Amino acid sequence: MKLLGAAALVLTLLAASVAASGPASATATTLATPTEAAPAVSFGSVVPAPVSAVPAKGVEYHITPATTVHSDVRAVGDLLAQQLRRSTGYRIPLVSRPRPHGITLRLGHVPGGEEAYRLDVAASGVRISANGPAGLFYGVQTLRQLLPYAAESPTVRSGPWPVPGGRIVDRPRYGYRGAMLDVARHFFPVPAVKRYIDQIALYKINHLHLHLTDDQGWRIAIDSWPRLATFGGGTAVGGDPGGYYTKAEYREIIAYAAARHITVVPEIDMPGHTNAALASYAELNCDGVAPPPYTGTRVGFSSLCVSKEITYAFIDQVLGELAALTPGPYLHIGGDEAASTQPADYRMFMERAQAVVARHGKTVVGWHDIVKAATLPDTVAQYWGTTRTADQVAAAGRKVIMSPASRAYLDMKYNPDTPLGLTWAGLIEVQDAYGWDPGSFLTGLPADRVLGVEAPLWSETIRTSADIEFMAFPRLPALAELGWSPQSTHDWTSFGERLGAQGPRWRVMGVNYYRSTQVAWPPGS
Repeated sequence: MKLLGAAALVLTLLAASVAASGPASATATTLATPTEAAPAVSFGSVVPAPVSAVPAKGVEYHITPATTVHSDVRAVGDLLAQQLRRSTGYRIPLVSRPRPHGITLRLGHVPGGEEAYRLDVAASGVRISANGPAGLFYGVQTLRQLLPYAAESPTVRSGPWPVPGGRIVDRPRYGYRGAMLDVARHFFPVPAVKRYIDQIALYKINHLHLHLTDDQGWRIAIDSWPRLATFGGGTAVGGDPGGYYTKAEYREIIAYAAARHITVVPEIDMPGHTNAALASYAELNCDGVAPPPYTGTRVGFSSLCVSKEITYAFIDQVLGELAALTPGPYLHIGGDEAASTQPADYRMFMERAQAVVARHGKTVVGWHDIVKAATLPDTVAQYWGTTRTADQVAAAGRKVIMSPASRAYLDMKYNPDTPLGLTWAGLIEVQDAYGWDPGSFLTGLPADRVLGVEAPLWSETIRTSADIEFMAFPRLPALAELGWSPQSTHDWTSFGERLGAQGPRWRVMGVNYYRSTQVAWPPGS
């Protein structure tokens, strides 16, 4: 994904190889030292921007050795208490009822749905109110950004631990706020995926789209077709090591994400981007001959044999096993760049594939190419084009996830000198990633058909967690704000200041972020 000239990618990969394991070797962050004084946090430093934030001048709450946490949803309270214990060294017990001068997370009526919350900070305590567990969790993410940067430390740091006083009332603009990680071009083990989950959760991302299969590798164990993982999972771009997730490991990722109110959306790309499957099983090929494993970067050359009934048995069994493993509502079936599948065959195949997903009780998501076929009423199209005109998508009458490649693709270079990434969709600096409105981007698409926003990160040149972070930050928070915050808050000057305030926090967290010259990074960044 997507549309990359082979020669251009060879040059990019050579540049990345020169940079060793990516920018981590040249620009890796280190923890801020006590001599690098970071500015104090404030209500004006939160990303995504809240609906309403009213500071209380001169009021502060202080976390002390006596601080307790009470939560109506124990799992949310546990995550907060664990982080505070790590950084403060205080006991921070989780208590069965609210205590004076403590932090209280309560379920109760808050306007705005299950993800809405209200955060009140007074000298006498902190209270987060929400309609459901997700709202409490998002309130905690905002509270984290109001704490001193050192509160994100994995080890004990010295205080004090003030929280500025006031009230925040907040709710999301869109119900779908996603990040996609391509684990097929390069494989990322479970700890790397968990690390990314923790990073995106801070910015209220609630869907993780895992691109599990492609020409270069198959990354999920399927009992009925075991060679998909054991053979098809053995390759990666450039001949790098492969790998795959066992079912137990996939469930582990699902559970870790769910604890952070993130729904996993698995993708099995079809009918193209399937060389790993075709190499694993000769019978999936029209000529009955398995091609060799592929470690290059061309697209559009592979296709399942849509005229064979075994192909439909294959997708039924694969999608059935994946649906049984996946508690979320969506199965993504790709459908893009199927240049080796004739148009009539493509339409027939995608219609049958959608029916398979529906039989297994899931909702279809596909790249926007899927609208070339007849779609089910609840099929979701994911727009990945580079222009603001997509008449067929606008006319299809389906919900759309907005991922325009020229704005939202995190694997595009920031500038011509970026050591990682691609350029086919253009250069994307952080202001480019922020400077569009998902609700009005596509001409002719009604705003109420936009389901949300997703930031894909394709991994042709991405090999390590440091690489992921360098390409995702600071652009992912920009896209997260487009998904969460009301359009009325959309302002580059304000966002640039709030984004800069994340720099010291990322440094404490060890995030290998790109220091865009478009952002005024404060001391300690």
